[in-house]
Amino acid sequence: MSKVSALMGATAQGFAEVKELGLQGMVTLKADLSTPEAAKAVQAATGLALPTQRRIVEGESGAVAWMARDELLILCAHDQADACVATLNSQLTGAHHLAVNVSDARAFFAVEGACAREVLAKLAPVDLRPGVFEPGEMRRTRLAQVPAAFWMTGPDSFRLICFRSVARYVFDILAVSAKEGGAVGIY
Repeated sequence: MSKVSALMGATAQGFAEVKELGLQGMVTLKADLSTPEAAKAVQAATGLALPTQRRIVEGESGAVAWMARDELLILCAHDQADACVATLNSQLTGAHHLAVNVSDARAFFAVEGACAREVLAKLAPVDLRPGVFEPGEMRRTRLAQVPAAFWMTGPDSFRLICFRSVARYVFDILAVSAKEGGAVGIY
């Protein structure tokens, strides 16, 4: 496993703050999520329930995000990702599934501040207006021209993941989008 994050904690300040959050444990689970076995396995691995469509369930030890009708992204401590995979595999023995530690293939960012919505609204084809996109919602989308996923952790706070191979590009477009004078007024 990697010992260094994609951008080693890079930060940018504008009308919102953009920062790379360092190493984050991430596990992809592909399975039939409608089964009781899947719910039990996720509960055993994370202590959390399955999220509903386009939602993320967060707890003290991590989160479980809906990515597709048969796919979840589990967030945990970086050093716990392999244990999470082992628990899922043990719980789902005999069931068709795939549990993979994808921690080192991803980068993890925060976009925070009163205009955090605007930073992302300039880059993603998602309606981010208050009342439409709220904390606990998850979107898997494109950020400019690359795949990304993001969710709100509070009224002025987003978390975002992307492939590690495009981390510098994503950080740079977020930083440019957050530059002073760049607010677009999505409200």
